[in-house]
Amino acid sequence: MGKTVEYRRFGGSGPAPRQEERALLSVGFILTNNFTLTALAPFIDALRLAADEGDRSRQIRCRWTIMGSRAEPVMSSCGIGVARWEPLTDPRRFDYVVVVGGLLHGGPQLDDESLAYLRAAASYGVTLIGVCTGSFVLSRIGLMKNRRCCVSWYHHRDFIEEFPDLVPVADQLYVVDRDRITCSGGAGVADLAAFLIERHLGRATAQKTMHILLIDKARPASQSQPQPPTVVEITNDRVRRALLLMEQHISDPLSVEEIVHRLNVSTRQFERLFRLAVGTSPATYYRSLRLRYGHWLLRNTKRSVTAIANEAGFADCAHFSRQFRELFGVSPSEVRRTAGPDAEADPHFSPLDAFRRTNGDSLLPDRRLFEDPEPRAQDAAQVD
Repeated sequence: MGKTVEYRRFGGSGPAPRQEERALLSVGFILTNNFTLTALAPFIDALRLAADEGDRSRQIRCRWTIMGSRAEPVMSSCGIGVARWEPLTDPRRFDYVVVVGGLLHGGPQLDDESLAYLRAAASYGVTLIGVCTGSFVLSRIGLMKNRRCCVSWYHHRDFIEEFPDLVPVADQLYVVDRDRITCSGGAGVADLAAFLIERHLGRATAQKTMHILLIDKARPASQSQPQPPTVVEITNDRVRRALLLMEQHISDPLSVEEIVHRLNVSTRQFERLFRLAVGTSPATYYRSLRLRYGHWLLRNTKRSVTAIANEAGFADCAHFSRQFRELFGVSPSEVRRTAGPDAEADPHFSPLDAFRRTNGDSLLPDRRLFEDPEPRAQDAAQVD
């Protein structure tokens, strides 16, 4: 079926709906198979609260709908099904069409009819939004060419492997690039919704919406994601899996024995592979990863040093402070003092700034951060 036929199925050659027939903000949602509820619910709830006075939920200033090519409910990643409200309809009704993504490896995310609809919407100039792994859907059908694309740090590696010609942004909550908006997902969806509400209905409405959701204020697009991806390029599959395990267990560090068990490899072989790939022992790298995360928290949040030590996986503040000073040459309290009130307010600060201030402009960590000239017996046995 040619593109012309595909496009005419969704809107035809007639005029777009009249503006007076539309709300100030109109959004159509398309759910992928195994979509995540957190990528949908905050978005719709923010629209609901902005659309009407109080909590009455009438679609007055905002309108939204859930569309689908099939009448059967779409199953979310947690097993809750959501049925469409209406079939795929003229995309020109909407200011935005949102693709709500979820699990990457649970089979096809959308069928051909839904993909054709997205192409049609793009041809009409409708702004497309990909939340969570919705960015993968838009990229797979060529709708993210020459545009910046925001992905979660968790899927950063997946994106690079599937789209080597695209550059993912994994250190922001969401990215607005002309008629494409992509969001890393999770709680960042509420921030994106607030941005759109403010754009169309004003700041007061956006603030009211966030306050009802018990959110102090919406974070800007450039606010960094709470955990950066590993920035060392690794080709060995087992080492990459080990790094992913480390990233996923910052607050509750795994021992080297636990990592080795999950990888089904001997401790000696794992130590050798890791040193060849990274240049240091797993324990030293893991400790440095957690300390760099603590550094980021010190500069970007107002949490106490004790709370940050726990968040970075250290049993007590004294241990965290001692290791922190050894790595960075300053104490956590000194970093907190130099950050001051502007660090959290600076919308352009990202977690990679913490690396750049130590490593210069390179995204690769300075090997001095991981210097471990003499292998230590305890590194092979435990991780702090």
